[in-house]
Amino acid sequence: MFDTVRNAFKIKDIRNRLLFTLLALVIVRLGCELPLPGFDRLVFQEWFSQLTGDSFNFFNAFTGGSFENMSLFALNITPYITSSIIIQLLTIAIPALEEMQKEGEEGRKKLVSITRYVTIGLALIESTAMAIGFGRQGLLTTYNALNVIMIICALTAGSAFLMWIGEQITEYGVGNGISIVLTINIISRIPDDMTGLFTMYVKDRAIAFAVLSAVIILAIILVTVVLTILLNDAERRIPVQYAKKMQGRKMLGGNSTYIPLKVNTGGVIPIIFASSLMEFPVVIAQLLGNTGGTTAWGHILKTLSSSNWFKAATPAYSIGVVIYIVLVVFFAYFYTSITFNPLEVADNMKKQGGFIPGIRPGKPTSDYLTKILNYIIFIGAVGLIIVAIIPIFFNGVFNAGVSFGGTSLIIIVGVILETIKQIESQMVVRNYKGFLNS
Repeated sequence: MFDTVRNAFKIKDIRNRLLFTLLALVIVRLGCELPLPGFDRLVFQEWFSQLTGDSFNFFNAFTGGSFENMSLFALNITPYITSSIIIQLLTIAIPALEEMQKEGEEGRKKLVSITRYVTIGLALIESTAMAIGFGRQGLLTTYNALNVIMIICALTAGSAFLMWIGEQITEYGVGNGISIVLTINIISRIPDDMTGLFTMYVKDRAIAFAVLSAVIILAIILVTVVLTILLNDAERRIPVQYAKKMQGRKMLGGNSTYIPLKVNTGGVIPIIFASSLMEFPVVIAQLLGNTGGTTAWGHILKTLSSSNWFKAATPAYSIGVVIYIVLVVFFAYFYTSITFNPLEVADNMKKQGGFIPGIRPGKPTSDYLTKILNYIIFIGAVGLIIVAIIPIFFNGVFNAGVSFGGTSLIIIVGVILETIKQIESQMVVRNYKGFLNS
């Protein structure tokens, strides 16, 4: 990886793209420290530190701590991520959007434009809920209409600016801009988490205990990262053979290839969907200042919050893990079903004279792909669950209290590997052009 980056800096065009990306990320991190006008920052941080659940911690990790600091970028790119998921799902339900998706580059531009408008709409809704909800709890300097409108405009503008920055990185930098912004936000929280773990388990402890704790912490992180890399790269290759045919006086075809089916076909989407669905009621309740207390509603909210799982004092709340696992498996199958169509793949293979050895073209091929896909989706979902549960387990049992978890690690590893692949592909193109020019 380091050799790739070092070699990339030797090529002027790629070097300029890398420097542009770095400059954009510096601007993002500076914006995450700009205070939001109208908020009492110290009072808000005190309120945030007293939260018993982790519904906002998940959100805070994705915003790189800008939510906890209540900065200008407090919403960050979360509205864009949500709107992208919504548009992607709606392309299955709305025929007009499905047609746009099939139109190629022009259709993609239309979908991107629609995603932008939905992002602004979601940012307005979220910022309004935050301004009014936090205002009722006394977290604003002055709770009046003018101050609320100013906060809504500032939060929406900050989210729109970050969306624009992400698009500029995609066009003039390297990798997917939105993914890179999200990754740098998550990475920015890791030093604080490591400092917290060091203070809790290593600092001022007996040497033997401190060493053992440090080894265990590093081992857990290493195992989780390795599992994430294996899960991200694992794929099942389905062999495809193309029949020979005469065209003029030449014999064409007869070559063989394969269909790469990724084991983790849904990526991190199933975990994001499952986590968001479980945390949504908790977030709404906290914005309204109604956490339920010791009522039945309060116990439901605590069950949905992952910060209460695996705790010896409250084992009943760990039933939330079962709900979480069921949701991850469901969304893994659901998301794959809308992004991969075995029948369409089988029809395309048949039209091009391709077939899977030992499997008849047409419906038998579609059934075979569906059977294989169902098998590997389950394996991928189990892998996702293991990676996601490991940090939650240790947070619950040992009260580790780190903000980065399996979801964050999957995003970090996936984005870094994908960005490195893009840099390598650009280097190959530049070297190929250089060879032709010489």
